[in-house]
Amino acid sequence: MYGQIVRDGLVNVTGIEDLGLTSPVLQRTSDAFFKEISPFLLHFGMFVPTIIGQCTPEQQAKWLPLAMDLKIIGTYAQTELGHGTFIRGLETTATYDASTEQFILKTPKLSSYKWWAGGLGKTANHCIVLAQLYTKGVCHGPHPFIVQIRDTETHMPLPGIKVGEIGPKLGFNTADNGFLGFEDFRIPRENLMMKNAQVTKDGTYVKVARHGKLTYGTMVFVRVMLVSDMAYCLAKAVTIAVRYSAVRRQSQPKPDQPEPQVLDYLTQQHKLFICISTAHAMKLTSTWLWNTFTGVLADMRDGNTDTLPELHALSSCLKAISTSDTSALIEQCRFACGGHGYMYSSNLPALYSFATATRTYEGDYTVLLLQTARFLVKSWEQMDEGKPLTPTLAYLEQSRNGSQVSWDDSPEGIVRGFDAVAAGRIGACVKSIRKHINNGMDYEDAWQMTTVQLVGAAEAHCRAVICRVYRDETARLTAGCSPGVKAVLDQLSTLYLLYWALERTGDLLRFSSLSERDIENLQARYEALLLKIRPNAVGLVDAFDFRDEVLMSTLGSYDGRVYERLMEEALKTPLNREPVSDSFHKYIKPMMQGKL
Repeated sequence: MYGQIVRDGLVNVTGIEDLGLTSPVLQRTSDAFFKEISPFLLHFGMFVPTIIGQCTPEQQAKWLPLAMDLKIIGTYAQTELGHGTFIRGLETTATYDASTEQFILKTPKLSSYKWWAGGLGKTANHCIVLAQLYTKGVCHGPHPFIVQIRDTETHMPLPGIKVGEIGPKLGFNTADNGFLGFEDFRIPRENLMMKNAQVTKDGTYVKVARHGKLTYGTMVFVRVMLVSDMAYCLAKAVTIAVRYSAVRRQSQPKPDQPEPQVLDYLTQQHKLFICISTAHAMKLTSTWLWNTFTGVLADMRDGNTDTLPELHALSSCLKAISTSDTSALIEQCRFACGGHGYMYSSNLPALYSFATATRTYEGDYTVLLLQTARFLVKSWEQMDEGKPLTPTLAYLEQSRNGSQVSWDDSPEGIVRGFDAVAAGRIGACVKSIRKHINNGMDYEDAWQMTTVQLVGAAEAHCRAVICRVYRDETARLTAGCSPGVKAVLDQLSTLYLLYWALERTGDLLRFSSLSERDIENLQARYEALLLKIRPNAVGLVDAFDFRDEVLMSTLGSYDGRVYERLMEEALKTPLNREPVSDSFHKYIKPMMQGKL
């Protein structure tokens, strides 16, 4: 196993799966054990992959066996109190001392302290630290270092290390997120991760060509994986909400008839069926993105990094949109469960706290979309120069003359409509930037004045990519399926297109020939499709195949014993251990007797 990893020297699909880092079994086992999140998540999710991607074969041979056998427990410390997404602004320093062949790590001020790393507070004894590398008086930018922070026997912090837990959070409270500071802490020269850059014994800095891109290539891995995580998280939430909606009965629309299942109401279907569809869309898109990722890594092993910018743009916007959509839709699932969805035993609050955190970490939503937007604007400018477009931006050609796209309400036509929206919004951004420059602004100020539009353009591009991939992959994967399965999955992908077409009618009116009558037809088709999906709704979420031990929900268990499970959980609360709490005699009774 280690030999394959060492020979490749980069994250690769075979190696990662061998290590169990992307294993659905490992993920579901972890979910069954930890209510919220594992304190070892960053050990397997970032510490190990970074060793694989950033270390030399010799370093991998040393560190991988220790990490995989849990002889050491690691995390990944990049974010600081004063800097997050802006990595170039990190303040922690690593200064090389040639006389001792050591790096001296230092946090020069409070804002330089590492902050947020999962497992850092109390669990990890090693971490990968991103610090500004100084040698011979020159700063070479942020580089990764492997740093031991605690004694492996006593677990005490080493001299020169200040480490602790950052305190309660909205969620992730089982992850012991921590802070970390250094007071002239020394590590060996060999602890610099030297796959893409090295410091020789005399302090000479040596880097490979395109060092920055190769370093960032491994960091993209986490964003790629988060898209899959969001599909998994949303699937759990909608399984809970749909099962509960099949049990819960409410109101009496028709006299002398029993209360209908909540799932029979069109408004409930509107809330929940897009969640089922979106979980499928994200899963298929994440698999497609993973295949793109492994293809880029194969190119990089051959010395070609030309495809990395497109991957960076894709992983950035898909991470941003998938986490944003998932947090909103999980909250929608909670709304669909009424008051019981607010109960922690429903597990929806925990799922929401997980999803909403991912919108920020590993790249903030807005910052990531602006990174994608830079790629989009650059691609438009290259198109104007007659250069070829990358595959995911081939749609720009159809809109370069600025004319509206003829509206077609078939699924394929709707996909083309989203292409037109993305192309139109990117073109509008380019026009805005050029207008500001012609009025005397420099490029960066012109960019800043266009950032609101740029975020919208990146979002539109991402939505177009998801729509096209979801539709194409559904058709490809169901080609050999039974007519029934093919029909139901086609309904789900069509629902996704209709839902977002109705959500983005303003953009479609602007960039296509969509009319008011077309919008009315879209609404009618959407509502009819909800009714068609209704008979299969419970079967569709059962197909996600979550065990009760993984869902951990009183509302979403397979047996449908919602009310019994709610009562069972209520009786477990500490306040129900005694019929009368001591607080009654200490505080409430004296107050009632006027003795306070």
